[in-house]
Amino acid sequence: MQYLTWLPAQGTQILFVLFLSFLIGLEREERKAADDHYAFGGVRTFPLIGMIGYGTAVLSGGELLPQAVGFAIIAGFLMVAYSHKIGSSGYSGVTSEMSGLATYLLGALVYRQLFWLATTMTVASILLLELKTRLEDMAKRIETTDILTLAKFLLLAAVILPLLPDVALGPFAINPFRTWLVVVAVSAVSYASYVLQRLAKGRGGIMLAAVLGGAYSSTVTTVVIARRSMDVDRPHRMAGAIVTASGVMYLRLAALLALFNRDLFDRLAAPFVALAALAIFAGWYWAHRPDDSPAPPAHGFAPKNPLEIGTALLFAVLFVAMLVATHLAIQYLGKSGVYSLAAVMGVTDVDPFILGLTQSAPAATSLSVAAAAILIAAASNNAIKGVYAYAWGCRRAGLPSLIMLLGLAACGLVPLLLTR
Repeated sequence: MQYLTWLPAQGTQILFVLFLSFLIGLEREERKAADDHYAFGGVRTFPLIGMIGYGTAVLSGGELLPQAVGFAIIAGFLMVAYSHKIGSSGYSGVTSEMSGLATYLLGALVYRQLFWLATTMTVASILLLELKTRLEDMAKRIETTDILTLAKFLLLAAVILPLLPDVALGPFAINPFRTWLVVVAVSAVSYASYVLQRLAKGRGGIMLAAVLGGAYSSTVTTVVIARRSMDVDRPHRMAGAIVTASGVMYLRLAALLALFNRDLFDRLAAPFVALAALAIFAGWYWAHRPDDSPAPPAHGFAPKNPLEIGTALLFAVLFVAMLVATHLAIQYLGKSGVYSLAAVMGVTDVDPFILGLTQSAPAATSLSVAAAAILIAAASNNAIKGVYAYAWGCRRAGLPSLIMLLGLAACGLVPLLLTR
């Protein structure tokens, strides 16, 4: 606004209101010309509404009550226009009328010198109006379960998390806020993977499903692909996908370490990236080896909604349990107890145990012990996934998966020599 110094301050504001409201009116004018029914307003009406909003704000000195009365009067005129539209054409859309109310508010915002907010509202209004067809098509493609999943994620991240105290409680110094923050972080990774799988809709084949599934849970992905191998005669592709998912697991763990314990991330980033590259390359190489008999390509599996409230609560309970168990193991059994616990945790999901270590190191657990325990847990998890693949998959896919995952587990223990 400083470029129009030759105008009075109010004159500059009037021009700004006219410009913003004219843009909305121009979009409505074009839409009115394209529609075959009565439509409210255009390039003259909307600037007038904006000017009424600005003039009301000026005369009231910024008082809210007179502006609210003016808003109600404009809403009354818009209601009359809406009634006429329904009576003459039967069309019941209220987009233009709502745009008129938004235009009235632009004048009040400009009077308060909230220029950025007024411009943002104008741009958002034009985009919403202009992208009508695309937005409606997108809404038709979105399923009810997708909306419910997003609502659950917002419940976890935006409703529950801010309510929790950020203080250490009890003899084990459990921090409710940081505990739930871990749940939100893991849920965010899982939700992102779920959304990408939904968008892919099976395109990209089993390898894309393995990458996205590995970002969610490589253990679950291994079991699902192993079972699919019984029905799809693509053993090399299936085994390669299983190993690839385990490679993505190391990248997921590295990302979580970067979020919650930068010291552990600094120690384990290089070996985790190296192990991820090794597994992904081996999986890709094995997946592209020709099979004995040609078969149709294996499609990705349907993703399961990862954001169940019960699942989030269970993860929080497991996380706290791992914090307590690690604390007790260090106190009474020493580092050998932590290593034994790490090996046992590999049988299931290792995320609660590993994230528990991010909270206990270095206060209760030394960084070297925590880093070694994380490597042991990840290696143990790879070994047990090999057993799962062999037990639930066809032999031609399960056996190579078992061998490669045992090899990956062994490679995952090599960095133990570097973390001492």
